[in-house]
Amino acid sequence: MIDFLYIVLGLAILILGGNWLLKASVALSLKINIPKIVVGITVVSFATSAPELIVSIKSAMDGYPDLSLGNVVGSNTANLGLVLGITLLLGKIDITKSFYKTDWPVMMIATLLFLWFIFNDQVLVFWEGLSMFIILIVFIWYLVRFQKSAVIDEMPEDDQLLPFIKIFSFLGIGGIALWGGSELLIKGAVAMAYDFGVSERIIGITVVSVGTSIPELAASVIAVLKKEKAISLGNLVGSNIFNLLAVLGITSMIVPIQVIDQQLINSDVFWMLGVSVLIFPLVFFPKGMRLSWPDGLILLAVYSLFIYNTIQ
Repeated sequence: MIDFLYIVLGLAILILGGNWLLKASVALSLKINIPKIVVGITVVSFATSAPELIVSIKSAMDGYPDLSLGNVVGSNTANLGLVLGITLLLGKIDITKSFYKTDWPVMMIATLLFLWFIFNDQVLVFWEGLSMFIILIVFIWYLVRFQKSAVIDEMPEDDQLLPFIKIFSFLGIGGIALWGGSELLIKGAVAMAYDFGVSERIIGITVVSVGTSIPELAASVIAVLKKEKAISLGNLVGSNIFNLLAVLGITSMIVPIQVIDQQLINSDVFWMLGVSVLIFPLVFFPKGMRLSWPDGLILLAVYSLFIYNTIQ
């Protein structure tokens, strides 16, 4: 029971820390007159990926690489299977051209590159992480240079100017919260794995990955219920891109990530690849450039099968 409380408390602190870091980062960027488009693509995306990044780095450094990999693989599958599936049950999503022009192709490139690296020798090392991060930088440059209209909605609605004292206070508190939350989460996750006699991979793919996807789920559901703005599939696809290229890229540049549980490469990564591929035909059939509740049911069914297969 105490292990579960550690996990819940750790996730709560991680989410709060990520929100504080996001608020401070956006305010600081606006304070020094960085264009909103650039802020949306870079600062916001990195800040919202901070919980996954901190958890992955800490897990790998503490000797739990499967927790690090499972977190990203599970989070990417949850973003498209669980989060998008639930969102579609609440309302339809109209898809923009940027989905097939940039978002989906780059996500597939990032996914396939990750698969190639991990299948090559079952470890992500410095140069592989560096190459993934360089691709991310090139992608960001391309968006800023050529696809500005595709990322305008990446900015949070509550972006505002803050005095420097508040900005640095939020940065400090957010950073401490991310560190403390990751400590509690990893401690609870590893202990729970031992208690239930399962691998860190299973806890990472189920409990940890779903927990770190809660902010995306909450934001999507709230936006649908309030009908304040269209939900962008690009936001979830972009989150997956950052998880692969930034989270795993930066983590493997700090410490090599070794596959321990073979099910990660024998099964889990193929489910992540499968749900990523599935999104493409769903966008075009039966109605072009639109996703609705039947698509949501399909995605939730696939995600349920993924979780069932994982815990078997």
